[in-house]
Amino acid sequence: MTEGDRPKARVLGIGAYRPRRSVANEELSEAIESSDEWIRERTGIARRRWADEDEPIEMMALAAGRAALAASGLDAASLDMVIVASCTSVQPFWPMASQVAGSLGLEVPAFDLNATCAGFCYSLGLARDLIGSGTVSTVLVVGAERCTDVLDHTDRGTAFLFADGAGAFVLGAGPTEGVGPVVWGSHGTKGGSLVLTPTWAEYRRDPGAGAPSVRMDGRRVFRWAAEEMPRVAQAAVDAVGLTLKDVAIFVPHQANLRITQAIVRGLDLPESVVVAEDIVDSGNTSSASVPLALERAIADGQAHSGDVALLVGFGGGLSFAAQVITVP
Repeated sequence: MTEGDRPKARVLGIGAYRPRRSVANEELSEAIESSDEWIRERTGIARRRWADEDEPIEMMALAAGRAALAASGLDAASLDMVIVASCTSVQPFWPMASQVAGSLGLEVPAFDLNATCAGFCYSLGLARDLIGSGTVSTVLVVGAERCTDVLDHTDRGTAFLFADGAGAFVLGAGPTEGVGPVVWGSHGTKGGSLVLTPTWAEYRRDPGAGAPSVRMDGRRVFRWAAEEMPRVAQAAVDAVGLTLKDVAIFVPHQANLRITQAIVRGLDLPESVVVAEDIVDSGNTSSASVPLALERAIADGQAHSGDVALLVGFGGGLSFAAQVITVP
């Protein structure tokens, strides 16, 4: 098979699931001795979605996947593979992807991928290359998180940041390229900046240590993202032979509005480019944030079919991934 004959991956449909409950800053400020003004100033977040007990993570993943299938016009039987990106699944022996595939009536290859907040873009890159190799033709890629399951709701550094939700893409083979090469990597020596502590093993040995919860060195993560992600984003645009002037919408991981603004400045992004800011109403949903943000931009009329979108995921690990796609 020559390069010209290779199947090309494109996004066929995008779906999302947002938990019903919207939590304003005032609702959680007292527990962390904070305020709406303090949270907005440091993160840009006004509210976030937190899942109720009847909204488990696998249900949100399935709902987002079904919405993406509906948007693509395909039925589940068309899928050759299911990938779910997540860092908050607490049932590793029954992967969410296999649960989603089973619920869709499928017996296809299905697996979970954990690259924390970069997980969706990692999964998208993997699906793109599997389609290009001819291994599969149609893939459901989901990012799903219930960050509230691993939050210490009294921790002033994280309790107001993280949230829940799921977003999904259906990718399919076509004659023209709609997903660019992934630019990815990790800076593992800095991974201690964002961890779950104590570990589950430590908690089992000593329950008095308290349940595992997220802890983050926010300043260190901020500096890393602001310094490194402009380079990664530019490399993804270069990889498809475009310039930033060709980009219609920039969709970074919704980590913190100030981080987004720093990356935009570092890229010297043209004013014509729409910048997704779903974090204001959705909080930081880790691997779900990129598809959720693009889905919201489409729904709000900020992104349109055929637009060039630049996606960038980054977070724990410290892992990162970026690619350019064409909006379906």
